[in-house]
Amino acid sequence: MAAQGARVIPPRLRPALRLVLAALVLHLVLIQPNHPAAMTWGALVLFPLELPVIVLGLMAIGPGRWGRALRGLLVAALVVIATLKAADFAMFTALARGFNPVADMALVEAGLRLLTGAIGLAATVLAGIAALVAVGLVAWLLWWASGVWAGVAVARPALRGGLAAMGILAAGVASAEIGAAMGRWSLPFDPPGAAFTARVGVERWQSGRATLADLRAFEAAAAQDPWAGSGRRLDLIDRDVIVVFVESYGRTSLDTPFFAGLHRATLEAGEADLAARGLAMASGLVASPTRGGQSWLAHATLANGLWIDGQTRYGAALASGRQTLFHLARDAGFHTAAVMPQITLDWPESVVMGFETVLAAADLGYGGRNFNWVTMPDQFTYAAMDRLLGDSREDARHLFVQVATGSSHAPWVPVPEMVDWDEIGDGRIFDEMAAAGDPPDVVWRDRDRVRAQYRLAVDYALQAVLGYAARHAEDPPLMIVLGDHQAAGFVALDERPDVPIHVIGPAHLVARAAEWGLSPGLLPQDDLQVIPMDRLRDLILGAFSSVGPEAADS
Repeated sequence: MAAQGARVIPPRLRPALRLVLAALVLHLVLIQPNHPAAMTWGALVLFPLELPVIVLGLMAIGPGRWGRALRGLLVAALVVIATLKAADFAMFTALARGFNPVADMALVEAGLRLLTGAIGLAATVLAGIAALVAVGLVAWLLWWASGVWAGVAVARPALRGGLAAMGILAAGVASAEIGAAMGRWSLPFDPPGAAFTARVGVERWQSGRATLADLRAFEAAAAQDPWAGSGRRLDLIDRDVIVVFVESYGRTSLDTPFFAGLHRATLEAGEADLAARGLAMASGLVASPTRGGQSWLAHATLANGLWIDGQTRYGAALASGRQTLFHLARDAGFHTAAVMPQITLDWPESVVMGFETVLAAADLGYGGRNFNWVTMPDQFTYAAMDRLLGDSREDARHLFVQVATGSSHAPWVPVPEMVDWDEIGDGRIFDEMAAAGDPPDVVWRDRDRVRAQYRLAVDYALQAVLGYAARHAEDPPLMIVLGDHQAAGFVALDERPDVPIHVIGPAHLVARAAEWGLSPGLLPQDDLQVIPMDRLRDLILGAFSSVGPEAADS
């Protein structure tokens, strides 16, 4: 049977078939996607511009010593980039962002712990072995495929020179496409394909270099951090501390008439109510490192006391070892926690941020319907935080909590309404609200309607946080409430990066914060100097510590 099967393919066609199979192996590796959205049948017909460069170069150099060296470099480069693309795919699936080969290495251990907790140690080990076998198989296939093309007999030097010249021309086309795809220049023609794999390699090389530069700067800042020494940090705070990032709450709420008419009225009413309950307030303006999205950059900027305005610097901050505000609060005797209702996937970064407890969406016990992308109303988030962290807690330490709200996140449809705090239960009281009104695909056809929904959503977020402060007025925590960023410019009608900040609590603590340049009440004065968000960490430490950083370091 084997002999009969062998005669199916005529001997003279077998070399051509080997070349086709070898080219197919190279083709599949070169078109390997790095994002779940690219896993389509259409990706199979994408022409990789690197393919002619590789096969022409291999034929031009041949199978000798230089050919083997070229093949070794080629296989190593393609295996590394294929591994990076697989890591990208995993990161986009889990965390909605790509893999940074420098910064994200610090998260590998945390990721393995999460995987072990999810599927068990044995399955994790097997998955690791399978991954190594897959890498080895890809390397072997690439070595074989490159050998097939390098073995093509090209005896005439002139023909080898012609192949080399064609390879160089193909490399020029691929390079031009890479530069155009990266926005370096524009082309007067459309290339016949894409040099996607080479571009991934270039982008990862550049991001790695940029991250290393930032990492060196961050490591220097970490080493010179005067607050990292032992000392009486935050010892002037005699109660819980809650840092609330109100999603998409920007300066436009104070200055743009369309929004300010409603939002300033809510702040004025909240100020009168809280003052009647004996609470003090001070407010100002802070410059956020981001606009329109990427809330985590604002969170990290405040926590680290460093300006983090992009994913590269964010990754460098995670890998730097710098102590965040929450590390320092934990060392000062607080129970640190993060309440993150919009986190629905694994969050391995949290292990290097200083949080002892992380309450993500699945941990908060919400039994109601989602508000489209928003997992739960802010009012439920605050109630769940009290239930899980505050009520009948055995830990005698005061809390130091970061809360990132969700109700004022796009698409702002539908918008919840406030309910009786004692009737919240598991959140099903919000179900009717979650089904009300037009869906986002209808509302977002009209920018005026989008802005109207945004106005209502931010107003609800302000009502919820002020209502929470009023609910705890008898034994008030120290609350630092600020926006993470302005909404996108077409929504906010304001391109500035500024966001409001409000400090709410007992008078003796708010008075200390007022020294940052804040004005009394919930409506900051127009002439206040805007505080860069990266200064807030050290301002908080300085205001609420009985000794300064120099004394703490001595």
